[in-house]
Amino acid sequence: MKGIRKVVHVFTMMILIVGLVAACGKANTETTTGSAAQTPGASPAGGDKANALAGKKVALIMRQNLGTFSAQYVEGVKEQVTKLGGTVTVIPADGDLTKMASNLDAAVNQKFDGILLDHGTPDALQSGINKAVEKKIPIVAFDSNVKGPGIVALEQNDQKLAELTLEQLGKDAGGKGNIVKVWVAGFPPMESRQIAYKAFLDKNKDIKEIAAFGNAQNPALDTQAQMEAILKKYPNKGDITAVWAAWDEFAKGATRAIQQAGRTEIKVYGIDMSDEDLQLIQDANSSWVASAAVDPKDIGRIQVRYLYQKLHGDQTPEKVVLEPVFVSRDQLPKDKKVTTAELSQHVQGWGNSQQGYTDWLKEAEKQSGK
Repeated sequence: MKGIRKVVHVFTMMILIVGLVAACGKANTETTTGSAAQTPGASPAGGDKANALAGKKVALIMRQNLGTFSAQYVEGVKEQVTKLGGTVTVIPADGDLTKMASNLDAAVNQKFDGILLDHGTPDALQSGINKAVEKKIPIVAFDSNVKGPGIVALEQNDQKLAELTLEQLGKDAGGKGNIVKVWVAGFPPMESRQIAYKAFLDKNKDIKEIAAFGNAQNPALDTQAQMEAILKKYPNKGDITAVWAAWDEFAKGATRAIQQAGRTEIKVYGIDMSDEDLQLIQDANSSWVASAAVDPKDIGRIQVRYLYQKLHGDQTPEKVVLEPVFVSRDQLPKDKKVTTAELSQHVQGWGNSQQGYTDWLKEAEKQSGK
């Protein structure tokens, strides 16, 4: 009996040892899997992207946050980040590039998870961008003409924006007339639009520029004041055929000056679109008849999507181009006012862009539930 008990005891101990070894192996496997799920750039286990990207802190560093276009752009950024469970800090520089560069440095030092840039320049921002790259902080830049390893440069097709409006101006003017240009140098998108403008004048020899001005610091009010002065200089009907404004803030100022002077025979063609702009275009007594634009909310949304792709470790393009659409008064209903949120019902290609979406981003939005 003693021998039997001894055998049973040994057998029982062997079973316990095997069980402990298996349990330890299982514990080690679970720990390794958990660590892998938390490795930066790795796909979370079970496709749980929302948990992996929730709580990200995003800095939106702007050259200036001015006008309704910028307001709707910021709204698009905030909307998309919130849907993905993150938070946004908006840091404007009041048009000062030196301040914008300082804000970028501060965002890097404060260790934001991702950085969005709006209307900077390479000269001002490259040093800060290099610091962000060194610290592996992803950057997506809008209309800033910056480049670098891992940077996504997002831009509107600025030459096409200009071409769409200038072509319509030329048709409406019958290929001849005197025009006023409202434009300002020093902004990459403005410089691109100027290329199309110059080509337009070279092609249309009977269309003459009789005045050109622009100020980015107080654009709508300054344009209105300068346009009033030009109208006094050219007081007769037919002296000015049209105004081409390279920014919606310029178009607003020019339109108000023309209305107040009762010179509504002068037509205004602008670039960009907001709810406020759309109200002016729909006004039958307004001189602003058309604009070319990308939905500003879409710009913000798309910029965020590419940032989150980078946060997730996805391969991203170096350059993303947003294609504009042409919006004219003729396309809009005359019996009711519409907003940019409703504009897609009347203008093909407007708003609700799916650009920058991935399947996992859509799933992350669902899981976030915001």
